[in-house]
Amino acid sequence: MKQQQGGGGGVLGVRFESQRFRLLSIVVGCFLISVTFLLSSRPDTGAFDTLSPKPWLEEARSTQTTAIKTVKTSPKLGGRDFLVDVVPQRGAQGESHGRQPEQQSAGEKTETEWVKDTVIIEERIGGAGAGGTERAEQAEAESGVNAAAAGTDRQPGTTTVEEEEAAHHDDLPVQTTGAAVTTAQPAMLKTTTATATRPDQLPVPGLFSDGAETQKVGGRAMKLQADPATIITTDQTPAIIKQTTPLPPLCDFSDRRSDICDFTGDIRLDANTSSYIVVVDAATPGQLHKVRPYQRKGDETCMGRVTEITVRTSSSSPSPSPQCTRTHTVPAVTFSIGGYTGNIFHDFSDVLVPLYNTVHKYGGDVQLVMTNVAPWWLVKYDKLLRTISRYAPIDLAKAAAAGEVHCFPHAIVSLRAHRELIIERDRSVDGLATPDFTRFIRRALSLPRDAPSRVADGTGRKPRLLIISRSRTRILLNLADVIRAAQGAGFDAAVSESDVGDSISRVGAEINSADVLVGVHGAGLTNMMFLPPGATLVQVVPWGGLQWIAHMDYGDPAEAMGLRYIQYEIRVEESSLKNKYPRDHEIFTNPTGMHKKGFGFMRQTLMDGQNITVDLDRFRGVLQEALGNYLAQ
Repeated sequence: MKQQQGGGGGVLGVRFESQRFRLLSIVVGCFLISVTFLLSSRPDTGAFDTLSPKPWLEEARSTQTTAIKTVKTSPKLGGRDFLVDVVPQRGAQGESHGRQPEQQSAGEKTETEWVKDTVIIEERIGGAGAGGTERAEQAEAESGVNAAAAGTDRQPGTTTVEEEEAAHHDDLPVQTTGAAVTTAQPAMLKTTTATATRPDQLPVPGLFSDGAETQKVGGRAMKLQADPATIITTDQTPAIIKQTTPLPPLCDFSDRRSDICDFTGDIRLDANTSSYIVVVDAATPGQLHKVRPYQRKGDETCMGRVTEITVRTSSSSPSPSPQCTRTHTVPAVTFSIGGYTGNIFHDFSDVLVPLYNTVHKYGGDVQLVMTNVAPWWLVKYDKLLRTISRYAPIDLAKAAAAGEVHCFPHAIVSLRAHRELIIERDRSVDGLATPDFTRFIRRALSLPRDAPSRVADGTGRKPRLLIISRSRTRILLNLADVIRAAQGAGFDAAVSESDVGDSISRVGAEINSADVLVGVHGAGLTNMMFLPPGATLVQVVPWGGLQWIAHMDYGDPAEAMGLRYIQYEIRVEESSLKNKYPRDHEIFTNPTGMHKKGFGFMRQTLMDGQNITVDLDRFRGVLQEALGNYLAQ
C-alpha cells in the first residue's frame, strides 16, 4: 500500500516539475521573442541601448559627427511615421550601425537626409484624411514665409542641383532654419529641429548612387534616395574638391610666318595701351603675350614698323578691368598695315590674302581693328575692305586718342598666313584655297571675265597680251621690239603702265581684259590676281640665280590660282650686269654663292642693279607657247 502511495507521489512530482518546465519555457520564449522584436525594429542599436536611448543621443551630440536620418511612411500603418534613425559614425574603427539594407514594401516612401546633429525628433501622424494634408500645407506655407523673409525668390524649401553645386564650389555658407520641414508627399510630414550645418560637412554631389537626387529643404542640403532605403555612414566627412579648368593658351607662336592669338570670353580692347584684356576669375592662372600682328615673322626690319599688341588676362579683383565705352556683338580681327605695305605684292601677300583667309567664315559680321593705318591705303582697297566687313574699320591710334575701350565676345590678333599669295586648303580653317580668293577679288571689283576669250566666239578678236612696264629698276630695255614680236605671233599686244596710286578697280579691269600677262620679276606681277582663270602668266627672271625666288613669289601662286605659267630665265648676254663686272666675276661664275651675303645684297645688286634686253629669237618661243595655251582653251 505504501509502495503504491510512494509510486503515485513520484508520478505527481514528475507531473508538477513538467508543468513548471513548460511555464519557464514559455517565459523564456516570450523574452526571446521580445528581444528579437526589439532588435528587428531597431537594427542600429544593441539590446541594452534600446532600454535607454538618451546616452546614445548625448554621445552623438558630443562627438559632432555626420549622421543620417531615415523616415518611413507606410500606407499599411495609416500614414504613420514608424521609424526615425539617427546614426553617428563610430570613430576610427569605421563601424556603423544600420548598414544592412531594409526591404521596402509597395507604397512605402523613404527619405534620407544628411544632418550634422539631431537634438529633437518629433513624430506626427499625418493620416489619410484631410487633416494631415492641411497640416503639411500649413507647414509648407510657414517655411515659405521664412524663406521669403530671408530674401530668396525661389519656391520655399527647394533648390536646383546647379545651386547646390554652387554652394559647394563657391564655399558659400549653407543657412539652416531652426525647424526644417520636409514634405515628400502631401500625406506625410516630418519635422526636425537641428543645429546649423557647415558647408564643409555636406556630402559631395555624386558621391553616392546615380539614382539619388540632391535638394535643399529649409536651407539644409538633403539627399533623396530613390532606391530601397539604405542607411549609409562614412568614416570621415568628404572633402570639398574645387577644380579650376585652366584657360587654353591665348596665342600660338608655332607658325613660321606669324604669331596669332585667338580667344573668346569677356574681352576688353584698351586702345590707350594697345591691349586686349580677357576677364577671368581670380583662380584662373594668368597669361600675358605680346604680338606684332604682321605676317613677316623674323624680319626685324619689317616688324620694327609694326605696333605691338598685348594680350593678357585679368580678374575683376583686386583692380577692375577697364569699363567698356562701346560693346560689339561681332568678333574683332586685329592686324597691321605697317611693315612692307605700300608695295602691291606685300599688300596682298602680307595683308589681303591672309585677311580673307581669317575672316571669310564670319560672312561680313566682323569688326576690323587696324594699327599703323595709312589713309591712302584704306582709300585704295576700300571696295575689298567693305566686302570683307560690314563695319567701318577701327583705327587703333584714333581710338586711343579718344580713350575708347571696345568690348568683344571673340577676338583674333594677327592673320592666318600660309605661303606667298597662297591659301592652302589643308591648312585653312574653312577649307579655302587660292581660287576662292581670286573669285572674291573679281566679284568685289565687278570684273567681268571668269575665263579667257575663245577663238571660236565669232567676234574675230585676237588674244590680248599685256606687258607690265617698269620705269625704275629691272626695266625691259627693248620693250618696243617685244611688242612687235608679240603682234607678229598673233596677239593684240599692249603695255600696262599702272602706278601705285591708281585705283584698284581700274587696274583690275585692265588686267582682267588680258589673256596673257608678261612682266619682269617684281611686284607688278601681283596683278595676275585679276586675270581670268586659264590665262597665262609669263615671268622674265633676271640674272643671278633667282629662279627659286621667282617661282616661289609668282610661279607657285600663279599655278595655285589656276593660271598657266611660263618662266623665262635670261642669260648673261641679256643682262646689263655684263657692262658692270668682268666676265670672270663671281656674279657670273657663281651667282647663287653670292646669296650668302644676304637678301639686302641680292636686292641691291641682282634685282635693282640690272636691266634686261631679251633675246627676241629665244623669246618668240615663249610667245608661241603662250599662244598655244590660249588656243587650247
